[in-house]
Amino acid sequence: MANAEHGGRAAGAFGATAVGPAMAAQARLRVARLALWLVAAVLAARQVAVVLRTPRGDRLTDLETWVGPHGVLHVNGSLYDSTSFTGTPFAGLVLKPLTRTAEQALGWGWTFGTLLLVVALGLIAARALPQPVSRRTSLLAAPVAISLLMLSLPIRNALHLGQTSVIPVLLVLLGCFAVRGQRACGLLIGFAAALQPTVLLFAPLLWFTGRRQAALSTGLTFLGCTAVAWAAMGHDSYTYWVHHLAGTGLGGSADDLANQSLHGSLLRTGLSGPLEISLFLLLGAGVAVLGLRRAVRYARDGQLLLAVALTGCAAIAVSPTTWQHQLLWLLLAVVGRVGKRAGDRYVWPVAVVLVMTLPAKMLLPNMPWLHGLRDNMVLLAAVAAATVVPFLSRTSPHYRSPLPTAYAPPVPARFRRVQLPTLLRRALSRPNLLLELLLLRVTYAAYGQVRAMVAADRSTAEHHGRQIHSLEKWLSIDIERWANHAVVRVNWLRDVLDFSYVSFHFAVPLTILAVLYLRRPADYRWARSALGLATLLGLLGFWLYPLAPPRLMPGSGFIDTVHGVQDFSKPDYGAMTEVANQYAAMPSLHFGWALWCGIVIAVLAPTWWMKSLGLLHPLLTGSAIVATANHWVLDAVGGAAVAGAGFGLTYLLTGPRAAAVTATADTPVSGGRGVPAGKRTPTGD
Repeated sequence: MANAEHGGRAAGAFGATAVGPAMAAQARLRVARLALWLVAAVLAARQVAVVLRTPRGDRLTDLETWVGPHGVLHVNGSLYDSTSFTGTPFAGLVLKPLTRTAEQALGWGWTFGTLLLVVALGLIAARALPQPVSRRTSLLAAPVAISLLMLSLPIRNALHLGQTSVIPVLLVLLGCFAVRGQRACGLLIGFAAALQPTVLLFAPLLWFTGRRQAALSTGLTFLGCTAVAWAAMGHDSYTYWVHHLAGTGLGGSADDLANQSLHGSLLRTGLSGPLEISLFLLLGAGVAVLGLRRAVRYARDGQLLLAVALTGCAAIAVSPTTWQHQLLWLLLAVVGRVGKRAGDRYVWPVAVVLVMTLPAKMLLPNMPWLHGLRDNMVLLAAVAAATVVPFLSRTSPHYRSPLPTAYAPPVPARFRRVQLPTLLRRALSRPNLLLELLLLRVTYAAYGQVRAMVAADRSTAEHHGRQIHSLEKWLSIDIERWANHAVVRVNWLRDVLDFSYVSFHFAVPLTILAVLYLRRPADYRWARSALGLATLLGLLGFWLYPLAPPRLMPGSGFIDTVHGVQDFSKPDYGAMTEVANQYAAMPSLHFGWALWCGIVIAVLAPTWWMKSLGLLHPLLTGSAIVATANHWVLDAVGGAAVAGAGFGLTYLLTGPRAAAVTATADTPVSGGRGVPAGKRTPTGD
């Protein structure tokens, strides 16, 4: 106190020094939060625009089936005369009071109402994060949660169809996190169960976590709502609960791929009858018991949101029919923390987000032996979350402080005016293999999708082909036809170049990445970043300048040595006909990737003969793409440009390739940021 009283000026200076960085950090946090809210708003506007731009007969199709000649759900006969209405009789009873006036504005009102429910769901989920959370997490969680919800397939599906699947999830979260008193909690969850019966699985969760009054209130509310619906709509209630076994026979075939339940999965394997029912009941009981035991454990651990998510994942599996718009529970499981290392923490949330936002065909290749896994992707993820994923307890020392990642020091030779992004620091440890494989698969799937989406009309691509050919003539490098006809006359040479074109494009880069991952993890990150950036630039080139390769130029005399003679109006390239854009020639990623391989081998190989062999690969690839009439010479120049740009951008963001530093698991790291205090073993470039 004496120092503060007699040294006020010095204390003020010290305070200003300390407050300055804190104020700057707060300003950055506000900017980040504003940007994330803007992203959430854009995504919400986009979803609404997609729904409202869809023709009336193709949007809100489930909602339209509820509209009769005298208002909403004022239909003659039973609600279940067709398979269009799949809700419970109580859901029909709730919707019946809507009048013809409401019907006129139902499209807009339902869409914006659902949007508001999604926002409320995101806000509640963000507030329910397990404590303690940092101030940054608490401020950024809400817009991130809302953005993920907007991107998820269940929300997009619910908005498009006009479904009520958001309401039960929101009611459960309100009952668990927003209302006070066990009776109110049970009332909300029981009402949700009346709309979606598998929500009854939350009653045991409440009972075994000490909220027995809420569990009883849940059961009584469900029975009361169902009884009211039975009294008012006896025939429909009998049809739903008895004839269709709680809705199992509604909404289309139970073995449809959209039905991500154990029952649907077993039916897709060919099982049926008593054997399938018995196996479904046995597996469903096992998933329910294991899921509830784990949910109770995490609820007692203070992770109630994770417990709710696991219970919902168990409900996905045990429900006889779980359509795509009912799969939202899995997305809530993203809050669970998995992995002791900091680098492993991203695997589970990334996997969940990918499963919930991308079609399964983008996550797994179209191979027959993978169809069983691909067709049940969401179900398997939900069952894994409920039963086996090793979420960390809050009492674990790694829950808040995972093992840090060792980073190499920033290299002085890097551009000083370009800020180094934190996520792009040079990590020395090996990245998580599952996460790398997920990102690799999704990147390649996106690459294939973009190539197919930007396919231009044939006349534009041929016009660009004539431009390239004219430019090559002016430069006196138009050697494609000469090389093509020369190779055709030498059978063994044609076979070698055809095999090189078809086989080496993917095999060699993947082999190099695998070797670097196992032997040189720090160099793996450097090489992988350069390849990824080069590929992104290549996709930009395909979009901006669609180009016909020589083999697709009519009347030019080129011979397609790989695919044979083609009818240009209906070409046939085997399995690639439907998925590949044949006019994506500029730049040539065949040559760009091959040049990347050559540079990486030349830089990292330990002996001169390995470096020389690596440089032969781009030479062989360049000869193959020209001689087989698959690319112009200038396409190879474009491929070299994007490969060079990939390395250049990697240098700009992370600096030159640092000497490798070995670090063992028990090597101390200062704050997880610097270089290990143990051994440093430089390796030559």
